[in-house]
Amino acid sequence: MNPPESYLNWSFLPFPRKEFKSRRAKLMALLAAAGGGVFLTPSRHHFSDGFTFRQLDDFLYFTGLEVPDSVLAIDADRGETTLFVPENDPRFENPTRPNDFPGRPLRADRSLAEAAGLYACRSIDEHGEFLAEWQRSQRPVWINPGRGQSQTPLQSQPIHSWTPLDGFRFFLQSQYPNLNLQSAFEPIARLRMIKSAAEQAVMRRACAITMESIRATAPLIRPGVDERTLEGILEAEFKKRGAQRLPFASIIKSGPNSLWPWRILAAHYDRRNRVMQDEELVVFDVGCEVDYYGSDMGRTFPVSGRFTPRQRDILAMQLEVLDGLIEAMRPGVTLAQAHTVTEKLIPRKAKPYMQVGLFFGHHIGLSPGDPSLADVPLAPGMIITVEPWYYNHAEPLATFNEDVILITEDGRENLTATLPRTAEGMAGMVAG
Repeated sequence: MNPPESYLNWSFLPFPRKEFKSRRAKLMALLAAAGGGVFLTPSRHHFSDGFTFRQLDDFLYFTGLEVPDSVLAIDADRGETTLFVPENDPRFENPTRPNDFPGRPLRADRSLAEAAGLYACRSIDEHGEFLAEWQRSQRPVWINPGRGQSQTPLQSQPIHSWTPLDGFRFFLQSQYPNLNLQSAFEPIARLRMIKSAAEQAVMRRACAITMESIRATAPLIRPGVDERTLEGILEAEFKKRGAQRLPFASIIKSGPNSLWPWRILAAHYDRRNRVMQDEELVVFDVGCEVDYYGSDMGRTFPVSGRFTPRQRDILAMQLEVLDGLIEAMRPGVTLAQAHTVTEKLIPRKAKPYMQVGLFFGHHIGLSPGDPSLADVPLAPGMIITVEPWYYNHAEPLATFNEDVILITEDGRENLTATLPRTAEGMAGMVAG
């Protein structure tokens, strides 16, 4: 019979322990300034349906650990971080197959807390005692309900799509209705908006892999090829270069499909698999995930290998808007202020078809939509996509370019600028 496994035999922290201790210390300082209390975040539930485990963002951000079915408590008043974990990892348990499932202790594994620099590991069964005490004392209990979510109790409905965080919030509100719950979205966003040097390095790698993979895929664009074939080739290139998974489903859309946002195309099982035709355009809105951090960028290619004069004109206009937005992004400027630049750059006739404003970009990192605050001035370390789309159903014509921008001390750096962005450059990639 095989001996029990150790957590660190299978997993590693993506960054050194000091990175996670620094993040927790910064959160404690923000919470202390807001009245103190304790921040709670759950880990993902274990599952074995064929997909590899991907930890929830906040839990991963503050621990670097892949443990399932756990709760992290960051106590801003006591300066302590406690991890409530199962006695054993349920994924390593199967009493009928002890050789294949030898067990893996979690609570008793001292190396787990030491690796992440935590104060203590306790049994998840003890978590209720702490919740009851916090309810009696009315200490603030901070959870992250997500962007735009209030602390109004969730209501169970016949049809709903709850996230694991929604489920955790519903548990707290139903089992401990008098907890002094507070939203931690703002302090979490303030932390995660600023990427450390270690995070920036990983995201540079994700952007580099994405650009190299697009370069490798573009020469295979031609009439008669379907969208799903290009997706398969691109995603194979991601993995060949070291990406573990996708941060979002690859969006490759051509011809009439290119006119529609992803959520409309994805509303049907087999819509996103057109066979491309001569003189059409095909849009790539894609990214890969490396060590939990993702990229998100886009280009538009001519299926036939050459753009029509009208397509060239629209691409040139869109690139001017894109570059104008990028130029406006610098420390001290808010995204809303940067957006005002577009009002002068977009021709009057094109304005009804340009998607800008809050749609023109977003913070990325552990998530393709990292938590952010629109009114906070840009600061060094922020990484943001810029994507002014053009969707004209009347012609019909759609173009799309998206770049990833790192805010620096004296301005900005385009992390995806080396992949061709002009009509000539993108046609050249198709031509090989």
